[in-house]
Amino acid sequence: MKTLGIIGGMGPSATYDLAQKIVDRTEAAKDQDHIRVFIDCNTNIPDRTAAILYGGADPLPAMTDSARKLVSIGAEVLMMPCNTAHFFYDGVCAAAGVPVLHMPRLTAERAKQMGYSRAGILATKGTIASGIYRKALEELGIEAIDPGEAGQDTLMKLIYEKVKAGNMDFSDVAIPELLAEMKEKGAEVLLLACTELPIAFELIDAGMPTLDPTLILAESAVLAAGGKLKNA
Repeated sequence: MKTLGIIGGMGPSATYDLAQKIVDRTEAAKDQDHIRVFIDCNTNIPDRTAAILYGGADPLPAMTDSARKLVSIGAEVLMMPCNTAHFFYDGVCAAAGVPVLHMPRLTAERAKQMGYSRAGILATKGTIASGIYRKALEELGIEAIDPGEAGQDTLMKLIYEKVKAGNMDFSDVAIPELLAEMKEKGAEVLLLACTELPIAFELIDAGMPTLDPTLILAESAVLAAGGKLKNA
């Protein structure tokens, strides 16, 4: 099987969430049936949202450095467990010289396969501003629904002040209001389009279908490596 490489650190919990999901979704009867995975958890990669919205430090040099290092030690397929990072996808691909899986496109394709026509995007302000999910969805004929300003502020608090900070007490986060807004706007499914959100939504009842891009990326990685999916 091909060796996988994870350009990680954006953030650490999301990195190891992806790694665990690769293990969980691989059909394996023994250690040797699993896929070799290299992980570069570089937590010094500058914040992607800050770069996109506020002129913050460019994360691409650190991302491409990670990609080259992973390829140099044998990674044959790369992935990034950070949705916002896909704003810089073309630059990473150019540096890597090997296939790089595109999480937003894979998630949009899954939504299409499942028959959804209106998808709510729960993501960072950077991901929303970049349009990467909107473009991927609309190319497949799926209407993209963004939260309003208050809902977006709720998501940023949930992502940055809670999950990234290791604080899983969401009692002071206006999650019910956010979910009510997305339902009112007609979302049929919620895309948990920040890799911290699947972690958060393990503790949150969305009250409607959700898609986990990290899980979709993990499943795609297993197949790209030549592995078999468990219970496929």
